[in-house]
Amino acid sequence: MVDAEAFIEEAVAEIRDEVGDAHAVIALSGGVDSSVAATLAYEALGENLTPVYVDTGLMRKGETDQIRETFAFMESLEVVEAQERFLDALSGVTDPEEKRHVIGEQFIREFETVAKESDADYLVQGTIYPDRIESEGNIKSHHNVGGLPDVVDFEGIVEPVRDLYKDEVRDVARELGLEEIISERMPFPGPGLAVRVIGEITAEKLEVARESCHIVEDEVEAHEPWQAFAAVIGKATGVKGDNRVHGWVVSVRSVESRDGMTARAQELPWETLQRIQSRITGTLPNVARVVYDVTHKPPATIEYE
Repeated sequence: MVDAEAFIEEAVAEIRDEVGDAHAVIALSGGVDSSVAATLAYEALGENLTPVYVDTGLMRKGETDQIRETFAFMESLEVVEAQERFLDALSGVTDPEEKRHVIGEQFIREFETVAKESDADYLVQGTIYPDRIESEGNIKSHHNVGGLPDVVDFEGIVEPVRDLYKDEVRDVARELGLEEIISERMPFPGPGLAVRVIGEITAEKLEVARESCHIVEDEVEAHEPWQAFAAVIGKATGVKGDNRVHGWVVSVRSVESRDGMTARAQELPWETLQRIQSRITGTLPNVARVVYDVTHKPPATIEYE
């Protein structure tokens, strides 16, 4: 386990040493990894740091408003509205790896634009050790590692938590005094809901995924999963009222893990599963059925893509 206090001191010094008197932008998503990286970079660089949150249209319900509230103390925070650009870039893309590469490149281009405006030479990211392992091991390309484009217009990319596992990042978050809504928050993939929609991404499927994920997190929170979410995996026939519907199939996943490298499907109570399916099918008229994923990691990955 990491010595959080010592790590913070070393990470702040490393960021100062690497960036020097230059300006940097930090990719802030609201998850614990990027939040810790942003807080460390802000302590190290102060006014020479521009935190950038990109609203990709692939985020959790209410994410953008929460970011503005939680990080209001960072006066230089920039919120970039890029929903249309991301969805246009993803139009027609169905392959999971291609999705990640498209998203990785689009993110970099958004950060490069802000960097030019703020005269920044460095990009700070919240990449953690499992991101590197899975990308380098060809399990899946994380958008901020294997999904990065070959040409990046930054003098350097700084990754202060690159050697930490998720539970260690949480320890650092607590030591930094970050709110529980950040330090204890469930993991959320960098590509966002794009990897919780199987096949082509559409506005309709994204809305189903967003609302379903919100319901799952709300219902499962009391059971303390490491991660819980919903994914749109296809279509199937159902009946609503007296009418046949050909609606979306939503798969619910809830797992227990220490660091995300392995995971076990959680044995949720039947009553909880029934409430989840009732809320999802009752809230979303275009959902025909809800299923529960009982597969561990391995053989599955935690996310669907």
